[in-house]
Amino acid sequence: MSVLRRLSDGMHAVETIMFPMGIRDVLEIIPAKDKGISFEMSGLNISGDRKGNLVMRACELLASKYPLSGINIHLHKAIPAGAGLGGGSSDAAFALSLCNAIFNLNIEMEEMEDLAAQLGSDCPFFIKNEPAFATGTGNKLSRISLDLSAYHVVMVKPDIHINTSEAYSWIIPSEKKRSLTEIISGPVESWKYHLVNDFEEPVFERFPEIRLIKEKLYESGAIYASMTGSGSGVYGIFKNSPPEDIRFEGSFMWKGRL
Repeated sequence: MSVLRRLSDGMHAVETIMFPMGIRDVLEIIPAKDKGISFEMSGLNISGDRKGNLVMRACELLASKYPLSGINIHLHKAIPAGAGLGGGSSDAAFALSLCNAIFNLNIEMEEMEDLAAQLGSDCPFFIKNEPAFATGTGNKLSRISLDLSAYHVVMVKPDIHINTSEAYSWIIPSEKKRSLTEIISGPVESWKYHLVNDFEEPVFERFPEIRLIKEKLYESGAIYASMTGSGSGVYGIFKNSPPEDIRFEGSFMWKGRL
């Protein structure tokens, strides 16, 4: 992620590449006879008030604009929170899409993205859920052609929480000579030398154990490794299947295909 400059409203202008991965939560929405919204969760424990969960907020947003019957929601969490993976944002976006389909609301794609933007700057990405180049505050999306289906990925989430707002305060924004779209057009093997996440160095200084995860991914054969956004997740892209014995003690780990 490139942090380009601080805006007058305190937000930051950024450039980032967003790419869908195979790690998924499970979301079930069932129409109910009784009015109102019921919400249950299982899987990974996610802190915070469930009434403020983005899925609840998404359904409440739709209910404020469209005539919905009652809704029963069950969310099973498999994506760890605070990993920079957009788990909560993807849940919210898919809740909008599910309700649109289940209740035959016939909401057009553009309006769906506008609704998602009210829930979070990265939520609109998950409406189409396809590779995108994000600018603005991360809310302006342009479709890109990026096929990584031949590659494997290892995602590691240490037991470290990084406050995104605080992480932005550690960065000195700067305009970049090369756009991320130009860099990713080159071979994945070249990304190691040119594709830089501006959050890494300040985060690594404060949490050196995250730097060690990145280094271990390279030692294990990754051709590119990086922190996800402001962290604390770190991923490695492998040309071949990653070693079976790769382990990260005390961390959540997921292996899959891109």
